[in-house]
Amino acid sequence: MATIADIGVSAALNLFGAFIFLIAFALLRIQPFNDRVYFPKWYLKGLRDSPSQAGAFVRKFVNVDFRSYVKFLNWMPTALKMPEPELIEHAGLDSAAYLRIYLIGLKIFVPITVLAWVVLVPVNYTNDTLQLARQSNVTSSDIDMLSISNIPEKSQRFWSHIVMAYAFTFWTCYVLRKEYENVANMRLQFLASAKRRPDQFTVLVRNVPPDPDESVSELVEHFFLVNHPDNYLTNQVVVNANKLAKLVKQKKKKQNWLVYYEHKYSRNNATRPFMKTGFLGLWGQKVDAIDHHIAEIERLSKEIAAERESVVTDPKAIMPAAFVSFKTRWGAAVCAQTQQSRNPTSWLTEWAPEPRDVYWDNLAIPYVSLAVRRLIMGVSFFFLTFFFMIPIAIVQGFASIAGIEKAAPFLKPIIEIKIIKSIVQGFLPGIALKLFLIFLPSILMIMSKFEGFTSISSLERRSASRYYIFNLVNVFLGSIIAGSAFEQLDTFMNQSANDIPKTIGVAIPIKATFFISYIMVDGWAGIAGEILMLKPLIMYHLKNFFLVKTEKDREEAMDAGSLGFNTGEPRIQLYFLLGLVYSTVTPLLLPFILVFFAFAYVVFRHQIINVYNQEYESAAAFWPDVHKRILIALIISQLLLMGLMSTKGAAQSTPFLIALPVLTIWFYNFTGGRYEPAFIRYPLQEAMIKDTLEHAREPNLNLKGYLQSAYIHPVFKNDDDDDHDLAFAKKEDEDVLVPTKRQSRRNTPAPSKVSGGSSPSLPEAVQEHQEP
Repeated sequence: MATIADIGVSAALNLFGAFIFLIAFALLRIQPFNDRVYFPKWYLKGLRDSPSQAGAFVRKFVNVDFRSYVKFLNWMPTALKMPEPELIEHAGLDSAAYLRIYLIGLKIFVPITVLAWVVLVPVNYTNDTLQLARQSNVTSSDIDMLSISNIPEKSQRFWSHIVMAYAFTFWTCYVLRKEYENVANMRLQFLASAKRRPDQFTVLVRNVPPDPDESVSELVEHFFLVNHPDNYLTNQVVVNANKLAKLVKQKKKKQNWLVYYEHKYSRNNATRPFMKTGFLGLWGQKVDAIDHHIAEIERLSKEIAAERESVVTDPKAIMPAAFVSFKTRWGAAVCAQTQQSRNPTSWLTEWAPEPRDVYWDNLAIPYVSLAVRRLIMGVSFFFLTFFFMIPIAIVQGFASIAGIEKAAPFLKPIIEIKIIKSIVQGFLPGIALKLFLIFLPSILMIMSKFEGFTSISSLERRSASRYYIFNLVNVFLGSIIAGSAFEQLDTFMNQSANDIPKTIGVAIPIKATFFISYIMVDGWAGIAGEILMLKPLIMYHLKNFFLVKTEKDREEAMDAGSLGFNTGEPRIQLYFLLGLVYSTVTPLLLPFILVFFAFAYVVFRHQIINVYNQEYESAAAFWPDVHKRILIALIISQLLLMGLMSTKGAAQSTPFLIALPVLTIWFYNFTGGRYEPAFIRYPLQEAMIKDTLEHAREPNLNLKGYLQSAYIHPVFKNDDDDDHDLAFAKKEDEDVLVPTKRQSRRNTPAPSKVSGGSSPSLPEAVQEHQEP
């Protein structure tokens, strides 16, 4: 069990690590040769020139202005100066809304921390329950004197915790409602003021029913001309170009290696570079590296040309899906938010992601297989979460030395050495848990991709949702349950079954020391490491040294990265969960939470302004998830408090506590009905206003030319060898009517250029209408 000395050692180590990271960042960021690493966003916007392009040779690499070293912390006030409207214009609404999550943490926990320390800490501390419990062989430390565990059973002092639980709940709900309203208004204002984008006029149509007489493109055009005659503009069918994309990626990789070997040969003309063709160049036939890669590029070019031709001409490569564009935003909103046919499983429409948000690989997945894929991943995620309890239990073994000593006394001489004990209990548990979670985001993202989501934003939201569940079950509940068992191991083995719940009730608040350790490792040193960007720094200089030959190469080597919503948001939610759960249980944890939110807000504001280049813009579509998860944390804190009260013999307080989760669930339903529609649907009134203004300002706008090739697969846009993207862009067609190859013509009430007649979907009704 960690003591105040152990927490002090952990705090010193983490603060020292964070200080080293910040000093290193402050020194590295002002060096000219690192400028593109720490300010890439301004280069991408064309608003910054490299300081290494002019001046003496030394000045190109080292900053010789010693005054700048004195102001090495000026990045902090600079990061806070940019006002929010300017930040939205500079980085987008997604980035600004993401920062507001940290602000919500400060708004919620600053008053809660003050109240908890003024009211609850004195109430908890002025008791001697744990001192008496130690005589009964229950493990605890002096830190736990500040927790609810130190209050005796059936004490009237529990009413102060109940009153504070109500105060914390009402304050949290008030802050969440105000923020939900603000972000919803920001979203609507952002959509109203946003520049013209293809996704404003486009919907994604899936599960197009097969037709023996018409191609998918003809069928889609026919359907929407009939059912949206005044608004339909054009469509772009979805093609299965995954194999082509892989070939293009392989070719680009070979070209990079060719550049590397040519650059190497240009430095030393005496010997040609050689390589082995086996795995990672470790074995295989030894060949001339330049000639080998030239041959490989020629081979891939031929394969790319053949595969491109196959994608263009093979009907099997055409998927039953299409991006359908409309003449107005109003028309797109009507189509995206309504049912298109009698069969609710066909002609499914949804808002199209913006072109840079589309995850093209998943568009080729048949719609009928999505349910099966998601079932498989649901089962896989369950087992992943379940089996991860094993390393979590191991981590808790490190966190509970006192409990292990009672079960294995022979280890006592080693782990009782003061410095070793302090490091193991105060620092190692947080590090170990952090290391176990390193590869989890990548695994969850792979699972989300397998499920078939069609946009990067939806992939990240899905991955974030599962990461949150994982943190809740394993990191939070798993740590508490496993840790309680370890710490009270001797008590568990020698007491009756009826007394076990009481022991757990005492042990759960005691786990606050483990979470304090984790907060310092992840939330203090981890955030400081985030701003140092050690990995991007190393990768940029390696690429710059070996591969970069032109300015374009240098821009490609400068990887700005993005926010990483799938990893960042679940981490923030874990801190909300810990703060709300322990606010009435162990208030000592709250100041550590506040340091995290304040420090992380400054760091990520700097990163968003100078570094991150967001891959997409969803206009804060993730906010309902943020709101819901904070409320889930609030309900968990209320239920946990009810459980603790029951173990403390305060059953009379249960009726008063039951009202809290009921009120919270009602609040969730209220805010969901009031604000969530702004994040799901686009108001027709807003769409009409924007359309009207645009038509007034640009009456001669060629919208079809603007949308014609917006949703062509990137491999047909970015490849320099051919202009086959033109094959996918439909020619201008002024005719309203569509030629049909369908023999029955049952869905064509308008005259066809092929048949010259019409055949309605409902013959009897239309014939009666045509009679004079």
